[in-house]
Amino acid sequence: MNGLRVVEVTSRVSDGSLWEQATAGDAEAFGALYDRHAQAVYSFLYRRTGSWSDAEDLTSTVFLHAWRRRADVVLDRDSALPWLLRAADYTARNEWRAKLRYRRAVAAAHVLAGNVRDHADEVAGRIDDDGRLQRARESLKRLPKHEREIVELCIWAGLDQQAAAVALDVPLGTVKSRLSRARKHLRELNLLTTLESPA
Repeated sequence: MNGLRVVEVTSRVSDGSLWEQATAGDAEAFGALYDRHAQAVYSFLYRRTGSWSDAEDLTSTVFLHAWRRRADVVLDRDSALPWLLRAADYTARNEWRAKLRYRRAVAAAHVLAGNVRDHADEVAGRIDDDGRLQRARESLKRLPKHEREIVELCIWAGLDQQAAAVALDVPLGTVKSRLSRARKHLRELNLLTTLESPA
C-alpha cells in the first residue's frame, strides 16, 4: 500500500522538482525520472537503431550520462524528456559513427589481408630453413675448432676478416690462413654452399 502511495505522489511531482532532488544526490528521485521517461527514450532509440538490444544499451548510456551531468542540465518547460531525447540522439549518432569506423577498419583489414602472403608458406619456409641450418651445423662439426670459429664469424655472421681478427684476438694473417683452409676443407667435403646459406 505504501509503494502505491509513493508512485501516486511521485506521479504528481514535476520533472523539475525531481531533477532538483536528483541534483542534490537523491537517487530515488532520479529513479522516478527514469521510470517516467525510460520507455520513451527506449522507443526513440529502437526506432533509430532498429535493434532492441542496442536500444536497451543506449538507453542505459543516456541515463548514466544524465546522472553524471544532472547538475548541468537545463530542463525545457519543466520536462526532462526533451533533454533526454537530445542526449539519446547524440548517443545514437556517436554509436553509429563508432560502428562505421569499426566497419571501415574491418574492411581495410580484409583488403590488407588480401595483400599478405600466405602464412603457411612462411611456416614451411622456416621449417626448411631450420632443416638447412641443422645440416649446416652438423657439417661444421667436421672442421677443426679454429676453422669453425672463422666460418661462424666470416661466413655466417658476415664479419670481414679484420673484424674477425679483432673478435678472436688473433692477427689478421691468422684469420686469412684459417679462412682459406676452412674453405678448402668445405669444398673437399662439398659443404661450402650449405654453410654459406644455412638459413
